[in-house]
Amino acid sequence: MLAFREALEAALITAIILAYLKRTGRSLLSKYVWYGVYVAMGASVVIGIFVWLLYGSLTGSTKALFEGVAALFAVFVISSMIYWMASKGRELRNEVEQRVKDIVTRGATLALTSFSFIVTFREGLETVLFLTPFLVDDAASTFVGAFLGVVGSIILAYAMFVVGMRINMHKFFYFTSILLVLLAGGLVGYGVHELVEYTGSASWGWLGQPAYNLNIPSDSAFHHKGVVGSVFAVMFGYTVNAEWARVLVHLAYLAIAIPLIVWVYRKK
Repeated sequence: MLAFREALEAALITAIILAYLKRTGRSLLSKYVWYGVYVAMGASVVIGIFVWLLYGSLTGSTKALFEGVAALFAVFVISSMIYWMASKGRELRNEVEQRVKDIVTRGATLALTSFSFIVTFREGLETVLFLTPFLVDDAASTFVGAFLGVVGSIILAYAMFVVGMRINMHKFFYFTSILLVLLAGGLVGYGVHELVEYTGSASWGWLGQPAYNLNIPSDSAFHHKGVVGSVFAVMFGYTVNAEWARVLVHLAYLAIAIPLIVWVYRKK
């Protein structure tokens, strides 16, 4: 879901730029847009590989610290992105076209490449940061999911801007934002769990004590690492056991983020 949403945003912005250049008779400048896109995609992949290798070089409890900090930082980044899209989404097309108009009027081809690089790399970096906790836990599945998400977003963007398929983007981003908030809620809980493991539950007092234990065996499909449970773990932060700190932070995040996103979208 995250890779699909982030890649779609990058694809849509790129499509807006290309459509504007074509509409204004400047199609020859499209190659500079693609230069920026290609470099941004390459840079995102390199950063993802670097993070993966960095995690592989860590030992002992340092891995728990890395996963906890990475998860919490990813939640901060994705939350900012969700709020920005909720508050600026309707004006996105006009803002992008005005920016491109200013650039092409000056004849600044390097600036056009830089602009397409920034908008694509931003989404790529957000994807890398958000997928990092899943990448270090299950690299193969994460890569496959990310690849399918990117391909799906490109197909949808092509269908919208080339084929002319109609879709209510306001509702699309509204519902996907809610899903991403649910995903982020589970991730913030996971990040707290890793920090509890790193510092030791005793240092957290009663917050480090178990809030519940479902007593589901690790070989069960409904364990949070099982075939069924892992899906709910990624989407909603499901786990067969959790500390009070994890549960309370998870619920607090959802209690704040969901009403805020709903309010911003309803206000518009």
